[in-house]
Amino acid sequence: MSGAAKDSNPPPVDERLVAPESRFEIWDGRVEYVAPADEPHATRHSKISALLEAHAGEGYEVASDMLTRTSEIDDVAPDASVFPSQRDAVTGQRQLEELAFEVASTEALSHAGRKAQKLAKRGVRRIFAVDVTRQRAVEWSEATASWRILDQDSVIEDRAFAAPLPVRALVSAAKADDAMARALLAKGNPVLIAALDDERSKGKLEGKAEGKLEGKAEGKLEALFSVLAARGLVPSESEREQLGSERGALRLDAWLKAAISCSSVRELLDI
Repeated sequence: MSGAAKDSNPPPVDERLVAPESRFEIWDGRVEYVAPADEPHATRHSKISALLEAHAGEGYEVASDMLTRTSEIDDVAPDASVFPSQRDAVTGQRQLEELAFEVASTEALSHAGRKAQKLAKRGVRRIFAVDVTRQRAVEWSEATASWRILDQDSVIEDRAFAAPLPVRALVSAAKADDAMARALLAKGNPVLIAALDDERSKGKLEGKAEGKLEGKAEGKLEALFSVLAARGLVPSESEREQLGSERGALRLDAWLKAAISCSSVRELLDI
């Protein structure tokens, strides 16, 4: 089955059939009530909007529940959408969304499919849905007029994204934050970049401090071996290894003091 033919002369996307900010959409010329979401739908909706905000590339905006006039008799709102920032050169209104995302339970996927058909006919490039019941993501296929299940280890690459969007992040809240952080880094987010620079600077300072302490320990060991050699006390291989592995300043100082009068290296090590 092929996808529906696109309307050659559709109405402007911002021309309304239904009052904005209400809980209604227009489907096939009929007013349909859109019920508020329950917890699984609502939390997944929130995460997807945040993911899209993090991944949207330069020149693109993200919206939640934004009405789109898909035909003369339809006025529907995807759960989330990505659309160009630049206004339409002809109408001065916003441009049509390029990506649309729906959140649905398994039994509501057929309803989401009807909306996907309307959006695709209007010209929306790609339409996705997240099935919260089965923890999976799907993409609408115009060629088959049906949903195609996405591999959870795959990513969604698109010109509207600054970084690929991991499919697993769409369906798993545990993966969403990581994906958002990586996307913001890819976009050069100044706050994250500054935080990373601070961590690198801190690491360098800590490295320098450790280097100084290491240098002091080596100096004290050299002095210790010199004192022992001057007194004719030659450490065995195992004793030298024990002495050489010590880095504690207090013990090294105690050894240096005792090396002047100790009768053997063994006596020194027992301190």
